[in-house]
Amino acid sequence: MSNVFGILNTGRTALLTQQKAIDVTGHNIANVNTDGYSRQRVNMETNEPYSSQPGQTGTGVRAAEIQRIYDRFLGAQINNENQNLGNWETQKGVLERVEIIFDESSGYGLNQAMSEFWNAWQDLANNPSDYAGRAALLAKSETMTATFNNIYSNLEQIQTDIDTSIMGTVKEINSIAERIAGLNQKIALTEVGGQNANDYRDSRDLLLKELSLKINIDSFENSDGKVTVLVAGGRPLVENISSWNLSTQPDVDSDFQDIAWTDSDGNLVDITDSISGGKLKGWIEARDVTIPDYLSKLDNLAEGIITEVNDLHKAGLGLNDASVAGRNFFAGTTATNMAVDVDDVNNIAAAGSLDGLPGGNSNAIEIANLQNALKMNSDTATFDDYYNSLVSDVGSGVQKATVNFDHQSSMVTHLDNYRESVSGVSLDEEMVNLIKFQHGYNAAARLISVADELLDRVISMV
Repeated sequence: MSNVFGILNTGRTALLTQQKAIDVTGHNIANVNTDGYSRQRVNMETNEPYSSQPGQTGTGVRAAEIQRIYDRFLGAQINNENQNLGNWETQKGVLERVEIIFDESSGYGLNQAMSEFWNAWQDLANNPSDYAGRAALLAKSETMTATFNNIYSNLEQIQTDIDTSIMGTVKEINSIAERIAGLNQKIALTEVGGQNANDYRDSRDLLLKELSLKINIDSFENSDGKVTVLVAGGRPLVENISSWNLSTQPDVDSDFQDIAWTDSDGNLVDITDSISGGKLKGWIEARDVTIPDYLSKLDNLAEGIITEVNDLHKAGLGLNDASVAGRNFFAGTTATNMAVDVDDVNNIAAAGSLDGLPGGNSNAIEIANLQNALKMNSDTATFDDYYNSLVSDVGSGVQKATVNFDHQSSMVTHLDNYRESVSGVSLDEEMVNLIKFQHGYNAAARLISVADELLDRVISMV
């Protein structure tokens, strides 16, 4: 019924509700710079009215819930784009390291080493009896083989570094999965009583975003508020309050690590080929596809030079006699083991026949002419053309990765900015709300003061 105590109760509920709104506003202001925070608001609704004459009379206000302002579809879209961002970010970083290895701007690259090697043969052909020219040829040859060796070794080192990064990322994924499972439990326990676990949900969404940068995921929320996370073609990573571990195991065909998922029976399932996004995808693509392609082309180039030079060198003669005929100029068969096989400058087979001894040059001319011979790509390209094509492939790969990374960065930035416009904290808006709730609180306090004066008047009349 309507009385002074009813007015007091109305003022009391108004005070508590406005105070709660001020608390939430303060929480928003405090987290204005917190990554992943979604602003919150108090949804107010009227208390149950009671019937009276001449009509129903209200009994004040109450805080129905503290709601998190969040767009679930937008969050899923950010995670999807984040997977592509992680992929291209990783590939861009790896290819930029590869590009440095093939850098020719310093003047000490393989292109320069090959040019000096062929020029040294031409110089020897011009003066086949010159000891200094023969020594220079050996020096230039050793420089070229060392350059082949170093490039190959540096590319292999990048693969090894990638392998280490993959193992570290797998551990990070497992840690994130455990934390998501823990938050699932906290959210379920909080919301089973009708509360909104807003801060826990923000923390979980931030972990999902971080996880999507590392590996492609599919996630959905169950009716009890727990999120299920699937990876690599539908295998669970997080389910209810449990998480599955990923691990690494040696590949049977290489020295690198494959990625495995552990099923409920403890069996390891290779999921390397099923990973389609995130940093893991970028590293796997670079380690198992891109760099091996560069290594293969480098081997083809080295093998081509070794074979063609050796075939001619074995048919030639040394400086003074034919005793060194049939000897290779290079040892090895690939870029990694290519080496000079001549230990005496007099054994360089520059002459083509006994008639030219001492100091014949016909064989040296033929070897020097290999520089412009079509010996690569099914006899359609020179050695220089083939190597320049390889360098061009590296540059194209870097450009492609950079363009895709920039595009994905722009996409994610745009979505993050849009999320901020929906869920972010605006200090101007919060200050307006603070003033509004403050006035509401003061008015409620004034209402209680009036009710107290009325009650005093009633008591004084007794």
